[in-house]
Amino acid sequence: MTARQKTDVLVVGSGFGGAIAAYHLAAGGAKVVVLERGPWLSGEEFDHDFKFGSSTTRVFDFVVGDGMSILGGNCVGGGSVVYFATMPRAPRFVFERRGSIGRRMWPGSITRDALEPWYDRVAEALPITPTGWDEVPYIGGVFAAACRAAGHTVNPSPSAVDTSLCTNCNWMMSGCRFDAKRSLLLNYLPAALSHGAEIRPLHEVQKITRTDDGSYQVHYSTIDEVDYRQHTGGGVIEAKIVVLAAGAGATPVILQRSEADLGPMPHAVGRYFSGNGERLNTAVLEDEKVRELLGLSRDEQKAYKGYQIGRGPVVASWDRLDGDLPEYERFSLEQLYFPPGFGTILAQIPDADGPSWFGPRKKEMLRKWQSWLTVFTMSEDDNEGVFGPPPPTGNSARLSQQLLGFGALSYRPTANTLRGWEVSDAAVKQILEHDGLARVMPWTNDVIGAYTVHPLASCRIGDDPHSSALDDRHELRGHPGIFVTDGSAVPGALTVNPAFTIAALAERAMPGIVRAARARGVNVVYGAPSPEGATSSRKATAAAAAAMVGG
Repeated sequence: MTARQKTDVLVVGSGFGGAIAAYHLAAGGAKVVVLERGPWLSGEEFDHDFKFGSSTTRVFDFVVGDGMSILGGNCVGGGSVVYFATMPRAPRFVFERRGSIGRRMWPGSITRDALEPWYDRVAEALPITPTGWDEVPYIGGVFAAACRAAGHTVNPSPSAVDTSLCTNCNWMMSGCRFDAKRSLLLNYLPAALSHGAEIRPLHEVQKITRTDDGSYQVHYSTIDEVDYRQHTGGGVIEAKIVVLAAGAGATPVILQRSEADLGPMPHAVGRYFSGNGERLNTAVLEDEKVRELLGLSRDEQKAYKGYQIGRGPVVASWDRLDGDLPEYERFSLEQLYFPPGFGTILAQIPDADGPSWFGPRKKEMLRKWQSWLTVFTMSEDDNEGVFGPPPPTGNSARLSQQLLGFGALSYRPTANTLRGWEVSDAAVKQILEHDGLARVMPWTNDVIGAYTVHPLASCRIGDDPHSSALDDRHELRGHPGIFVTDGSAVPGALTVNPAFTIAALAERAMPGIVRAARARGVNVVYGAPSPEGATSSRKATAAAAAAMVGG
């Protein structure tokens, strides 16, 4: 029997876009239900292990597309559970980007100055704090010293990590068992629960239909807790407002599958996908050169060999985040720890004269894995990703019980995107091969295509109805009452880690969603403090919020 229920607001996904919406709407008096496809884990359940069934396989979703693969969160808390908690604000020039459409991509109402107070609200809620040089672990210090020696500036990154609780175990991608990483499990989500919101894990939304009175019905399947390919049941929930926050790799798929029932979707649904211009390079360090660079070592036998120690990313070079540079030549570089697995497969052999990512020389390279240093590039791409027809259920055709599936995303990098990768690869090489410190090669695209951990822009906001699926209030064009607040709403690559910007945009969208909910008969108000009760950041957003909420 199919279960049927009613609520005021149905939120799909519990990452930044979903958690922020759930909190504000529940705190304002609305009845809120959150459906999350993945499991609900807490600190003690986050494992330091790669075995099947550990948190590492349970909380990730890795979807291989045609030319682009996406690694994202699949759990209550979404990407905040598996992110590295590096939280820079997007550079000012990002909001003026023209990109592939040849005109300003962002809505005219959103600039860096306009978004600044919404950034402040998120910073207060998590909170986000600067990182001091005395808190940078050894691996970050090595990258910083290499940048300085090669003539580049470098800085510790702002972070949503409580360093007094962090043990530098470097397992934070599998969830933080010490609650040092300020994921949404520690702020917005418990605050939403305290105001009566319901969070239902292992619920995968399949499509949305419309009722005769203009409300929506959200159709879901329940998922087996071990084998995510198995559906154990299903149901329908009717809601006056639907907030989609399933991620840039899933939100457009849900909307595409809903088109037969809801009617035509905006042209931009499932188009203009951006991988945030991401690129990874692995350097194999010469330990003696590290000793010379730093004038010290971990001990007499180990000048470096600290790849897995610490946390990452903690240090970044932002020299190329210069608005005066040409578009597609602007990027950031971060020291990154990427756990064994993908790195051991995709890292290429420096100066290979034969196979670049497998064979005897790759085996020798793997023996030196503790002397690796991985650099993460975020640049500007051309929003060239397009989603094909959706699979029958979910956002991919699942290959394994957990983690892995094949999706309908097609991505063919343009000359502009390739130029951005080429320029950034050269910068990494110049820094880490300076004075013989290391040998560097980018990860190969031959196995799974390009790859991103920060998918964006597949249902983006904008002023042009042809090139944006959402208006500047995040409402889906032609479908009043459906809003999108996750990374798919971001218009394009940000050149930095996007979580802070996604969260700030979600905060900014809340007054307008409250206004729409009230117009549709929901008794809800806007004006909740941050999840911990702080109110100082509300002053800067009060006028904008009042204008969006209206009478």
